[in-house]
Amino acid sequence: MAAPCVLQPPCSSMIIEMMTKNFDRLPEVDQKLFFYGPMYLGGNGALAGLVANSLYRRALNVTQGRLTSSMPMAVLPFLTTFALYNAAVSKPLLSGDLNCPTCALMRGALIGVVGGGVYPILLALPVNVGLATRYGTAPMPEKGNTMRFWMEISRPVLRKMRAVFVLQALFGTYLSSKHFDIYTKLAKMAFAPDREELKD
Repeated sequence: MAAPCVLQPPCSSMIIEMMTKNFDRLPEVDQKLFFYGPMYLGGNGALAGLVANSLYRRALNVTQGRLTSSMPMAVLPFLTTFALYNAAVSKPLLSGDLNCPTCALMRGALIGVVGGGVYPILLALPVNVGLATRYGTAPMPEKGNTMRFWMEISRPVLRKMRAVFVLQALFGTYLSSKHFDIYTKLAKMAFAPDREELKD
């Protein structure tokens, strides 16, 4: 009886090599979805960042620094969501470390909500509070009431962003389910290399 593979790095590198070798045999639609899907999720995160920024600007009556506050609010959520999805879903699938469909769906949904929903809100709040303090557009709280002030400002923003959370969770779930299907196709091709290329 053959001994089980104990050393994880060699096994993992072999699986990655087998998966990437067969990746070009996938239908073009699957290849594009695997590469560009996380970018779409990140793009949704960027839109969520711009929406959160706009809501906080209105709540704090900030009219100055529109471009300087909008740029990081679009770029940082995009990069964060894209990087998180690749690190938690795409790479583990290609290396064979993520072979549980439920786990893949949960990861996709969480990354959608956290990277493309919660993170933009957490980023927008201090940026716009700083602008409001600098330009004096809204009365700032005394030292003891800072947390309470931030919570009061954030409550209506969170209420308006609920739809964004739901959409991001749904899109993250959908994307990770499609990626898991692609992983399943790759695994079948890797263990049956004599089969013809998969058709749509």
